[in-house]
Amino acid sequence: MAEATVIKPDLDFVKGVIEGGGDSLKKCYQCATCTVVCNVTPDSNPFPRKEMVWAQWGLKEKFAGNPDVWLCHQCNDCTAYCPRGAKPGEVLGAIRKQTIKQYSSPEFMVNFVNSKPFIPVMLLLLAGLLSVAGTFGIPDGEIVFSKFASTHFLQFVFTPALLFGVVVGVLGVKKFWADMKKAAKVSSGDMGGSISATTQEILSHIKFKSCGVSADRFTSHFLVFYSFIALGMATALGVLYIDILHIESPFSLTGTGFPVKIFGTIGAAGLLLGVLLMISNRFKNAEKVGVGSYFDWLLLTIVGVIMASGILSWVTRVAGIAGVAYTVYFIHLVFVLSLFVYLPYSKLAHMFYRSAAICFLKYSGRETRK
Repeated sequence: MAEATVIKPDLDFVKGVIEGGGDSLKKCYQCATCTVVCNVTPDSNPFPRKEMVWAQWGLKEKFAGNPDVWLCHQCNDCTAYCPRGAKPGEVLGAIRKQTIKQYSSPEFMVNFVNSKPFIPVMLLLLAGLLSVAGTFGIPDGEIVFSKFASTHFLQFVFTPALLFGVVVGVLGVKKFWADMKKAAKVSSGDMGGSISATTQEILSHIKFKSCGVSADRFTSHFLVFYSFIALGMATALGVLYIDILHIESPFSLTGTGFPVKIFGTIGAAGLLLGVLLMISNRFKNAEKVGVGSYFDWLLLTIVGVIMASGILSWVTRVAGIAGVAYTVYFIHLVFVLSLFVYLPYSKLAHMFYRSAAICFLKYSGRETRK
């Protein structure tokens, strides 16, 4: 006789998935429509049907080193065509939240960052951190933000915060990669070629073009992605001009610092359009796929506030409204700092884990396997 298989469900994992936006999980009756309509799943061992049954049974261990929850781009074609309203796209999003918790340290930060009651607390803590410098009074005279919060102070606070987020994310990916190799029983592959192909795929956003119901997500994600790159270039150039070249007024519309304005303006405009498109797409497709979970909206809200406060602080500075300009700029700083701190714990962590999953798909040869 064959030996019986003993299943020990992790009920806390199931509860976490349901509370994290996958409340429709139990509606799935394994018809496999989701897997059939998905245009981004690989032919070999496709998703999301198997992930749905694992989540229903609380088989948490199955998700250790499982790249498929990250290969999902949440196109939501599966959700739109599900005959039971099980919303596989939303469920996989909730599972991703659980895997972030599994790989991020300290683990409690995932719950802290993604829980509604703690968001105001976190923002107040970050605001308090920014206020300890004692330089946040309203300066007299011309509106110059560096008089309100010195450039060197901001570098002292923001650089460690960003490095913290990156280090936690990289360490999480290291554990995730080891688990993927173990689960797939893969010992070697073409790492250089896999990284190169992954970079091309991410830069082109080609997988988003495969989405059906939410095809507009390509444009919005493309805009937001490259807008952040443009804003990062503007910041990097600002540091170059101020700290290395020691140019006193690098942000003038003419002269040496002109590229800072170019990248900053392009980035701000692209981010504004991208965020508005993201919000519009969510409500436009709400009847078929829903408007998303709190986990989804948290990141979109943070990015939206950063975008709006950045543009508004510039407008009010040009208009000479000092009280509003400095207040909005302070709000902008708090939310930028929160973005750095949240980096490895929020939905933004897909920068680490989705990139690793795509790379492993190519590294293991599964992408070309039929």
